[in-house]
Amino acid sequence: MMGKEEEIARIARRLDKMVTKKSASTRVGMSVNALRKQSSDEEVIALAKSLIKSWKKLLDASDAKARERGRGTPLPTSSRDASEAPDPSRKRPELPRAPSTPRITTFPPVPVTCDAVRSKCREMLAAALQTDRDHVAIGADCERLSAQIEECIFRDVGNTDMKYKNRVRSRISNLKDAKNPDLRRNVLCGAITPQQIAVMTSEEMASDELKEIRKTMTKEAIREHQMARTGGTQTDLFTCGKCRKKNCTYTQVQTRSSDEPMTTFVVCNECGNRWKFC
Repeated sequence: MMGKEEEIARIARRLDKMVTKKSASTRVGMSVNALRKQSSDEEVIALAKSLIKSWKKLLDASDAKARERGRGTPLPTSSRDASEAPDPSRKRPELPRAPSTPRITTFPPVPVTCDAVRSKCREMLAAALQTDRDHVAIGADCERLSAQIEECIFRDVGNTDMKYKNRVRSRISNLKDAKNPDLRRNVLCGAITPQQIAVMTSEEMASDELKEIRKTMTKEAIREHQMARTGGTQTDLFTCGKCRKKNCTYTQVQTRSSDEPMTTFVVCNECGNRWKFC
């Protein structure tokens, strides 16, 4: 058996050659392990084990570097770098988010028109909506809203020029009415949509006061009609202006103050024509 010094020198030379080549295919580790099994000296065996363990560490590190080099990601260069690597279990502190601008949804995009008449109507509608500057407090876009109203009117009326203009004029007149501000405010805040204001009748757009007056007048007309039909005195003193017949019935009612003359209601029994006089 070779001496202890020769065995250690041979192991050292092989280890140096192994480290220089850094080849995974070398069989130096197997040779050192075989030498460890054949030797009976405890110091040689311990040295062989230490060399084999060191070789495995070097070989593993070499393979890991090769794999990381192939992936294109650098490896930590020291144990300090590894200790400072981010821990995936730790939660990253959330940065304060900037407040996003609130989106205000009002009306669809403004329809584009190149017609001079339609553009002028939109300007007049926008001016009517800006009466008394209610749009400032409500925060409504009068140009966008007027374009929507005009577009709905144009779609409903079609190419009938006079009907289109009359419809626009009636919207402008009612929106500018100082006695009817609720209509304009309801349109500005969206309670009345552009589609609705575009087709509303004059009665529907009227103020509450005017609606009450019209309601009273309707009741009065119904009452007068019923009085002429249910009562009255038949006479031939009156001539119907429609059929020129004298078969009439009249009724006198005190509709004004007591010092005023009575109102006479006359109905023609032939054609149903009705009239009144004082």
